[in-house]
Amino acid sequence: MEDDVNIKDILRRIDDLLNILKIISGDLEEISRILKAYVKSNIEEDHFALISGASQPLRKRSIEDVQRFFPKDLLGLLLFEETEHYIIIKPRQYLGSENFIRVASIVREQLSGEYVSQGKESHFKVPR
Repeated sequence: MEDDVNIKDILRRIDDLLNILKIISGDLEEISRILKAYVKSNIEEDHFALISGASQPLRKRSIEDVQRFFPKDLLGLLLFEETEHYIIIKPRQYLGSENFIRVASIVREQLSGEYVSQGKESHFKVPR
């Protein structure tokens, strides 16, 4: 009887570890995508600077420019702030995993932005 309890406990711990590994794997995939997007955007910026002669200053993105990328259902969940170099996007409330993934995807893939994990101060930042 005691062996059954120990085996069940071991199986539960294995399941817990597998769940943790899945979370870590997802985080590593996200970091990899962010780094790839960062490298790609730097290469594209360098290429654009060479083509344009780098003599023309680029117009910085505004909050409105960034908001155009988001569907209406997500816009109501987000706050947008402008700094000198970034548009900061913060959730108004808990997004849940599905909405978080949608926002993260738009920020990374369409806006060359990134997620900054800082506990309660976590946010997305998009280059202006």
